[in-house]
Amino acid sequence: MKTRAAIELDKLGVEYELKEFEPQEIGTQEVVDMLGVPHEQVVKTLVTNGDSSGVMLALVPGPKSLNLKALAKASGNKRCAMVAKVDVEKLTGYVCGGCTALGTKKKFPVYMDSGCLGLPYISVSAGKRGAQLFVKPEDWARVTDAMIVDIAKS
Repeated sequence: MKTRAAIELDKLGVEYELKEFEPQEIGTQEVVDMLGVPHEQVVKTLVTNGDSSGVMLALVPGPKSLNLKALAKASGNKRCAMVAKVDVEKLTGYVCGGCTALGTKKKFPVYMDSGCLGLPYISVSAGKRGAQLFVKPEDWARVTDAMIVDIAKS
């Protein structure tokens, strides 16, 4: 069954592959192990809140973490924080662990780490636990209107 994000990609004529696996609460390393993809190509979608901009989505390669100070600077905020897991679904329409930047309830600003670019493809959540979209990073940046910035740290 296609997710909202996959349906949006279809409408936009973007090539992708949808892969499904047994849904569970897992991290990027488990996705890497289940799907056999390089860790840096599994991209996390993190829901954040800026003190002046409000809710934003940050896309960061799997082995890295989000640099909140860098996100604040890139987004014109003084401070940014992660949104509480319990609030992710009511804000985005997606469950925590299945959140993606396309097809959210409301359109939020998207910030993609520059480390996501230059790869043949990235794997992002398809909008539900247990489903990943494989798409060219440039296509994903375009369809989500992502701003490309340096927001990841090791």
